Amino acid sequence: MCGRYAITSPLEAIIEAFAVKGARPNLQPRYNAAPSQDLPVVRAGREGRELILMRWGLVPSWSKGPDSRYSMINARAETVASKPAYRGPFRQRRCLVPANGFYEWKKTADGKQPYFIALATGEPFAFAGLWDHWTGPEGEAITSFTIIVTAANDCVRPIHDRMPVMLGPDDHESWLGERGAPSRTKLAIMLRPYPAELMRAYPVGRDVNSPANDGPGLLEQVGAGQSGFL
Repeated sequence: MCGRYAITSPLEAIIEAFAVKGARPNLQPRYNAAPSQDLPVVRAGREGRELILMRWGLVPSWSKGPDSRYSMINARAETVASKPAYRGPFRQRRCLVPANGFYEWKKTADGKQPYFIALATGEPFAFAGLWDHWTGPEGEAITSFTIIVTAANDCVRPIHDRMPVMLGPDDHESWLGERGAPSRTKLAIMLRPYPAELMRAYPVGRDVNSPANDGPGLLEQVGAGQSGFL
């Protein structure tokens, strides 16, 4: 699963990494992005890729309201094409969720130990996301997103059995459907676990457990840790 992540690159770096041409909000570094927060998402727009803020936790367009029963932060890769809440967005409203890394918690004798997991290079990357737009009976509107998760690779598996789908730059165009709808085979390939040898994971302090905490200190390594596999 993926319930917290960090997006710390400057706006200019995000614009360059994701070839944003259209809308772009003012952004501040987020070291502890959490569900229900408004976070930056890249989607295809009429004038090119646009970077906009969306609420994390998908609210389907057909739902009666932004009820927690329909607020979903993760969609399983194995069922994303068939689940009612996701199949429409999976066909037509795919997006990129910029990130510098994500957190997962490992069960230990002393409680759950958080780990920060990122590319070995430290560069920003994209989660595979889906978005939707809900409009209420009195005109209230929510644009929201979810992050697709898949089986963990060898880097993440010692910590958790699931991980978010991470897309390389070569997949961005296809995922956004900028040159037509990708084939089912292409989509299935993109939903596979990211290569473990390109990632690293290390333990961090438990201040990240509270979404009220948000600062660069959350990314500091604690304990022995490692630069690659556990």
